[in-house]
Amino acid sequence: MLLLHEVHTVAGAHEEEFERHVRDGYLPALGSDGDARLAWYLKLAHGTGRAYQVTTVTVLRDGAAYERLTRRMHDGDLRAWAARADTMRREVAGKVLVPVSWSPLVELDLDAIPTTPVDAEPTLFMEDSAWPYAGKLDEYLDAARTHYAPSLEQRTTRSLLELVAVFRAGLGAPRRREVVLWQRVLFPERLPGLFTRDLPAAVKQPGTWMHDALAVRDDWESRLLRTATWSPLR
Repeated sequence: MLLLHEVHTVAGAHEEEFERHVRDGYLPALGSDGDARLAWYLKLAHGTGRAYQVTTVTVLRDGAAYERLTRRMHDGDLRAWAARADTMRREVAGKVLVPVSWSPLVELDLDAIPTTPVDAEPTLFMEDSAWPYAGKLDEYLDAARTHYAPSLEQRTTRSLLELVAVFRAGLGAPRRREVVLWQRVLFPERLPGLFTRDLPAAVKQPGTWMHDALAVRDDWESRLLRTATWSPLR
């Protein structure tokens, strides 16, 4: 399974039109065969980054499916769709991600992913992208597996986040040493405390992830992403 992760910077006047274009065009078009599905359509929460950014995650069965989708976009049935999408966005940055072997989510059943809109309450995700030190990618992944992931599971009654998946950049990605932690926010009402106060000293002491992870990385970014009401997965 491969995931095509794309960040679309949409022209503000076309925000709603672009969403409809994806919902009514791209989503059902991918349902025409078993190669690919749109899994998530997410909006960057206002006030947390560049305006009018949309993230889409397309699940691809394998590398051959990626090639076929590319050809559909270049000179097939999705060519006109892609050309129209380009008139509504300023830029799009894409990369292929692959689940790591120990990710909670390793495979998705493409046939079970809806290809028509089904409205539901939005879900908030925290997407953490980390860029380990040179030569430390494997050490970072091992530390995330043995330290970070268990720390969330051990705090199930009070943890802000649920680790849904762990991805790493595929070959040819803009940044090879990249790991993406895909996390569902369980208690959105607790986010203001994260924004308005420094982290307590207790969570930055030796033995904690915030402290120990500095041995393998100190460059990372968090983005708060909210699913559209019709997003196939939440």
